[in-house]
Amino acid sequence: MNKKSIRNICCIGAGYVGGPSMAVIALNCPELIVNVVDINLQKIEAWNSDDLNKLPVFEPGLDTVVEKCRDKNLFFSTEVQKNISEADIIFISVNTPTKTIGLGKGYASDLKWIESSARQIAKYARNHTVVVEKSTLPVRTAETIKDILESSEEISDFGMQKEPKSFSIISNPEFLAEGSAINDLQSPDRVLIGGEDEESIEKVCSIYKNWVDPSKIITTNLWSSELSKLVANAFLAQRISSVNSISSLCELTGANIKEVTLAIGKDKRIGDQFLKPGPGFGGSCFKKDILNLVYLCQYYGLHEVADYWEQIVKINSWQQERISSIVIQNLFGTLSNKKLAILGFSFKANTNDTRESPSISISKNLIKEGARLNFYDPKVNEDKILKEFQEYEYEQKLNVFETVLDAAKGTDAIIILTEWEEFHHLNWELIFQVMRKPAWVFDSRSYLNIIQLKNIGFKVWALGQS
Repeated sequence: MNKKSIRNICCIGAGYVGGPSMAVIALNCPELIVNVVDINLQKIEAWNSDDLNKLPVFEPGLDTVVEKCRDKNLFFSTEVQKNISEADIIFISVNTPTKTIGLGKGYASDLKWIESSARQIAKYARNHTVVVEKSTLPVRTAETIKDILESSEEISDFGMQKEPKSFSIISNPEFLAEGSAINDLQSPDRVLIGGEDEESIEKVCSIYKNWVDPSKIITTNLWSSELSKLVANAFLAQRISSVNSISSLCELTGANIKEVTLAIGKDKRIGDQFLKPGPGFGGSCFKKDILNLVYLCQYYGLHEVADYWEQIVKINSWQQERISSIVIQNLFGTLSNKKLAILGFSFKANTNDTRESPSISISKNLIKEGARLNFYDPKVNEDKILKEFQEYEYEQKLNVFETVLDAAKGTDAIIILTEWEEFHHLNWELIFQVMRKPAWVFDSRSYLNIIQLKNIGFKVWALGQS
């Protein structure tokens, strides 16, 4: 690494991508100073907490990395201006949610935080700065960032000549999966770096070469890099919706979805990744990125292509509606005054991220039918769960418990919505004793021992099994 050219890194955004990504860079590049900045003081205080269990992001192994690097060469602060001005490379890792109002609402990404970050960089950066897109962005967003940066290169706020400054834009999308982010960052399948300036591309490459095999570092133009991220997530989500659509067919034909996925996964052309049936995909990326891709295709007049990709999102929503309906049908067609235990609220195991979690939409469907819900999740706290139901009178209908047994007391059914490992090791005999009879288990992940549960006395529905 050229130590003279790279000494300080700043990352704007201390969320699920920015925090872990910068922690791993700090771990593998001890000669670099890595500053993660965010305007959310509460989030920064959590990153700096002495209690590593209070980190705002839960990822296996993240606490160990933070403990090794924090206050040595990894720092978390709200000092945005100071750290931008001192940085040689600035990563933008802010939220890009789907727009809820205005042009493109429901499909296009809201880039207000990207624009805000670009304006801050334009104002406070000094000399030459490499600006790296880390957030998942629509294709050609780099042009917007570049326009903002270049418009501020000459004239200061007071109309006076500024000190010379210049910028290079690089796209470096993340491909980490929540729940295995640290391993994905330490041992990536590939690192994608796109840009127009070879020298700046090499600077970013030189960071990763400290621990990543150079053969896994792919360099492209800006637009290929931006589009590759959207397409990768679309293909992964496609597999999930595909297997979930087949799960419904298995239930009606007597086939077993686990046996079907085992059989097709042995085909080397297909492989066994992302073939686990469930209540649908969640998280911040898949739905947002597909809708972004749909909007992009519509913009360029590729309406048939847009319809194709949008169907993946529709199947995902349909799966959650279907599971909700199955619960209602099996509980005698009504949930009025019935109490149900929801096990798992994060969108997948080994993360505390609840964004677009299937548990949210399914729970809302059940509440609308009159159900009272007891929640348990080992990593999602009560405030975060109840925040999703602010439009309901949750004080009377929703409760969050510290143990599965407490959540199960007096309930008519247990609904497994997240595949936490601990649910494999529950004392189901004791749980059965504290439930109202007939006691149901709805396994939307199709991963419990159905025979064991039936022998105990449970009535059981499992996804993709008749």
